[in-house]
Amino acid sequence: MGQAMCYGAAKEGAKVAVSARSEDFINAICGKINDAGGEAIAVPTDVSNTDQCNALAQAALDKWGRIDGLVHSAYFHPDWANLEAASVDQLAQAFDVIALGGLRMAQAVIPTMKDQGTGSIVNISTLASRKPMPGEGGYAMCKAALNQLSRQLAIELGGTGIRANTALMGWMDGVPLDGFFAGMGEEGAAFKKQRASEIPVGHIPPDADCAKAVYFLLSDYASEVTGAALDVNGGDWVAP
Repeated sequence: MGQAMCYGAAKEGAKVAVSARSEDFINAICGKINDAGGEAIAVPTDVSNTDQCNALAQAALDKWGRIDGLVHSAYFHPDWANLEAASVDQLAQAFDVIALGGLRMAQAVIPTMKDQGTGSIVNISTLASRKPMPGEGGYAMCKAALNQLSRQLAIELGGTGIRANTALMGWMDGVPLDGFFAGMGEEGAAFKKQRASEIPVGHIPPDADCAKAVYFLLSDYASEVTGAALDVNGGDWVAP
């Protein structure tokens, strides 16, 4: 999802500060964006580290003089397990990356956005926080906290020109999911077909298309939208 958002945003004309813990990974993304005529910088960041979050914001500010949007999609996924058997240590790590990571990054960009009088924060959440799934409870708990972060920021930043919203993703077609189905062997293709038939749009939404909803929330087309939770999961959240 992060890759798809970076590539698509650059095609839309955005200047992109690409961030993740892996320097080689984000350098490769930036290379492709810049080679295609876009503008991107790579800033290695661990969102569980406040100083690194601040450095990411400062790098974007130093490069372009402003920060118009923040997309927080970093996550740590605990092992699949029902909550009664879940690792509390893993849940604490997930909360630190997902929810507190989102707060750290928001705190890093808010001063600049306030000075500008405009800005958009979009937190990437999950269908699982709206539609519980066995074994996914720990991850969903942390994402639910992220949902509340957006709502809280929308109220607290009222009148500053800064908006805060959430995009709730579900199953997304892309490299990670392809690997998941491939790992199932011969059953993978059948399961993919079944899963697609259960989603109201009739297919598993591609990650690059899901990213377009994030661009909407970032853009002036959503100038009157804040505190919202937008389901970007092909209607899966209403499916039985």
